[in-house]
Amino acid sequence: MPGGRLTQQERQQIALGLADSLAYAEIARRLDRPTSTITREVMRNGGPTGYRADLAHRATERRAHRRRQAAPRGQQARPQAHGRDAETVREYEETLTTYLMQSGLPKMTARVLTCLYITDTGSLTAPELVRHLQVSPASISKAVAFLESQGLIRRDREEGRRERYVVDDDVWYQSMIAGARSNAQFAETARQGVHVLGSGTPAAVRLENIARFVDFVAESIARAAEQAREILYTKAEAPEDKP
Repeated sequence: MPGGRLTQQERQQIALGLADSLAYAEIARRLDRPTSTITREVMRNGGPTGYRADLAHRATERRAHRRRQAAPRGQQARPQAHGRDAETVREYEETLTTYLMQSGLPKMTARVLTCLYITDTGSLTAPELVRHLQVSPASISKAVAFLESQGLIRRDREEGRRERYVVDDDVWYQSMIAGARSNAQFAETARQGVHVLGSGTPAAVRLENIARFVDFVAESIARAAEQAREILYTKAEAPEDKP
């Protein structure tokens, strides 16, 4: 597959494909590009209904210009650990951020979570996030507060007052359990409406069906999370020596 940035002609083909209601995968196949490249391009430039080839091309040129201005003259991209290619890592960072945004996270929140996911330590401080993302401390603080409220990260306090934000194997378990609890609370709230609206009425039946469905899903998620945690993250005990 060809590398490099999308050309203006390719962006025009993307716009035509979207107008014809083609899937991202089909547009990517026609351009001989990865599907992730097309998805990222569309989502960061107005989405499938707002994408415009000329606007997307100018926006990309502006971003590239800002990156060149932000980097000190003569400074090379910081070396990557484990022999990674800096440009490839940057593109993957954009791809993962785009996916998290499609999943419903605000842009800055998605960027912060992506940074935590792709760092080898699985943890960063607020100053480290500010330097990497080139945003204000207030933006980081707001994103971190949201991620913590969803159980997607946790805070560890280091010596002094500095905090480190962490993602690890247990964070996903805690997030799933928090989601299951939230669903269970919604089911209980729906059942309260059954009594208010009158048992057997169409509205009450609808709420009861919602509650039953959400209850089943919540229980399934909690059970699956417990099983996955036990199977995937419990260290196997050392075998006993046979006599």
